[in-house]
Amino acid sequence: MNFTKIIVCPALLILLLNIDAIGQTGIGDFEEISSTNDNTVELATTMGRVQIQFCTPSIVRFRTSWNNSFEEDEHLMVNRYDWPETEYESEEDEGSLIFTTEALKVQIQKKPFAIEIFNKEGELLNSEKSDNNKLGAFSTEEKIGAKKQLNPEEHFFGFGERMDFLDRRGKKVSLDVGRGLGKPHIIGAYNVLEANYAPVPFFMSTKGYGIFFHNSYKTTWDMGLSDNKSYSFEAAGGELDYYFIYGPKFPKILDGYTSITGKSPLLPKFALGLHVGTYSGGTWGHEEKTSENYPVALVKKFRELEIPIDILHLDSTWRIFGENGGSGATTFEWRETFDNTEQMFDSIYDMNINMMGLHVRPRFDNGNKLRLLDEAREAGHVYPEDDNPGEFVNFFDEESVDWWWENGAMNVVKEGAMFFKTDEGSAFGRKANESNKTGPQGKEIESLHNLFPLAYAKAAFTKFQEHNNMRGMNHTREGYAGIQRYPFIWAGDWPSEWQYFEPVIKAGLNIGISGVGYWSHNMGGFEHVADPELYIRWVQFGMMSPIAHLFGMEHPNYKEPWNYGEEAQKIFKQYDELRYSLIPYLYSNSYEMHKTGMPLMRALVLEYQDDPNVYEITDQYLLGGDLLICPVTTKDAKTKTVYLPEGKWINYWTGEKFEGKQYLNVLTPIEEMPIFVKAGAIIPTQEIVHYVGEKEIDEIILDVYPEGNSSFKLYDDDGESLDYQNGEFSISEINVQEDENQLVLEIKPPQGEFEVNPRSYKILIHSEQEFSDIKINDSEDEDLITYDDKVVEILPREKSDKKIKVVLIKKKKTKSS
Repeated sequence: MNFTKIIVCPALLILLLNIDAIGQTGIGDFEEISSTNDNTVELATTMGRVQIQFCTPSIVRFRTSWNNSFEEDEHLMVNRYDWPETEYESEEDEGSLIFTTEALKVQIQKKPFAIEIFNKEGELLNSEKSDNNKLGAFSTEEKIGAKKQLNPEEHFFGFGERMDFLDRRGKKVSLDVGRGLGKPHIIGAYNVLEANYAPVPFFMSTKGYGIFFHNSYKTTWDMGLSDNKSYSFEAAGGELDYYFIYGPKFPKILDGYTSITGKSPLLPKFALGLHVGTYSGGTWGHEEKTSENYPVALVKKFRELEIPIDILHLDSTWRIFGENGGSGATTFEWRETFDNTEQMFDSIYDMNINMMGLHVRPRFDNGNKLRLLDEAREAGHVYPEDDNPGEFVNFFDEESVDWWWENGAMNVVKEGAMFFKTDEGSAFGRKANESNKTGPQGKEIESLHNLFPLAYAKAAFTKFQEHNNMRGMNHTREGYAGIQRYPFIWAGDWPSEWQYFEPVIKAGLNIGISGVGYWSHNMGGFEHVADPELYIRWVQFGMMSPIAHLFGMEHPNYKEPWNYGEEAQKIFKQYDELRYSLIPYLYSNSYEMHKTGMPLMRALVLEYQDDPNVYEITDQYLLGGDLLICPVTTKDAKTKTVYLPEGKWINYWTGEKFEGKQYLNVLTPIEEMPIFVKAGAIIPTQEIVHYVGEKEIDEIILDVYPEGNSSFKLYDDDGESLDYQNGEFSISEINVQEDENQLVLEIKPPQGEFEVNPRSYKILIHSEQEFSDIKINDSEDEDLITYDDKVVEILPREKSDKKIKVVLIKKKKTKSS
């Protein structure tokens, strides 16, 4: 028998060992530390290079390259690269490298290269070590990614505005901006499993860390579906670049993620009021019925019925559908049925609407008078396509943005439009939702598809902010990592059917966990006429959402409350007024979101990540930190099962108090959506107004639910300008301390650069406790107007520079004879 001698060179042997059976290439073995620079260490391996950047003691960025080069910084997803100096220690032994910060220990196994991360207590958080060397970074001709150990008790949350699940353990998901395709719509466009309007390549683990995959290509995440001992994330191109963010609590992780991708700015205060959209009298197929009279009459009716409203937008039928793109493009030319648009704007603003906007799409088209598509093509301001000069505005180019604004947008801005609803951002590089148009194609477009909605929203947000000389606002459907910088998102056009109601709530929960706090939906649903019960239940949820937005398309019904009967109109007004009363609470929580990334609408897992009972709760959430909102999502429901997390909770409607960590069966009459208040809460409210700015709010009502010691920071600024970003705001800290003898409430004077006008306070004590005496600022009568049935009213001062201290003496309980 003859044997052939085979000689394999060492380099080839290393290559073969690092390519598995399905063609994946690992990163090989550690060779040397090739460089250190400030917070960054670069390691050479047998197959490439790995950069480790210590952004903060709790945030570490890992970049892996198989070609020894790294991509340049981009600024649509990430808006911070200038991290302060972070101290870390390093050590090396025969088998590993160890880097230690105040919070983390990063340990690198040399052969094969594998990353392990521990907290300062030595607990293993994340590992790529395995017996078969199948974990860690990998690359193929078509994708790059990483595979990591899956802890038996680990659960995952995030991934953007998903409508299917909350807990992602054991599931697989692909993130690529767009919605389901195909007909019929019920398994195509209305597919809650595929809806992907605002995906975010970021998750948080109950092990106490998060991972943000800094990559704009389509990504796929297998969170233990294929293998219950590992999870993986991969992209269809680009660089393996991810941030590891340690908490261990979710709010800190979210703060870290939004430190990387940007905090949400504050919207104008009036954006917390009611938003209403309209087709101006005629939606698709009924365009001839549109006119400038319909929006004026609509606002007039809201005012006559004393239903508060602040913002109006006109949807797609305000404009001519052009020569090429039909309803999928924008001409910036009014439909012929609009005779006097300047008078329309004037009439609506005269009725104290604070902002009026228009629906647009990102493609130019030619109208009857304006030839914007032809002109933009000639000037090179549209993105070229394979077979034509293109139609999509090149929002990646500042000169093209300027041209779009000056030659397109300003045609309507000069008349009175103050914001846009930037629709159809997913159509760039993908089949459009509203037409058969497919945008530019190719490998470059794959990397830009998910970024296009960011550039699109940024253009409108920043241009209007500059033009209006006030805080920006943009109303958009699509987004990606970083979209929170250009608020706000709406959930898309889901039909008015019960089956879509709870999935829309899931969308709000998931996008909040993913760093986007200003979020809305079409309350009542979009297409189809809702049955009145569904309309009422959806409105109740909508009014207790971060942004309250009413809009629907079914001609001629739309979603106006008077079209759903007297009961629906009454309940609509009830919850609208409840929302307006809560504006001080919502605005203060909005400032917290601006500073920390904590969303207004909070999935329970965000606050109670150690309680497995909340991992799959998709029909309850916290609005701010203290209100537990429980929408009724079942038709004809007489009761609802509600889970109360740890602590004590008070039924908002009845005042009954319950221990937490239990399930309740709660009555649900049609006018009541279950709401519970966290014991210890201090809820600032105000009198109901018909629009924000109608009058000076000179009294703050404090609803106090005593339970030990608690506090609330009441935020004030001018409500419209950007001055708050330069310190022009004030915070009034309110503290409650309770012991067995007394309850003490202190209102500290406003701290900050913004001067708060003198105001009175009404304090409502929600407690079964009886009190025998009261003192205000250590006197029995100073500033006191009344004290009756746990209501304390305090006169306004000429200046708000002194602390207010209220002491309520508890009545001693006596034994009955």
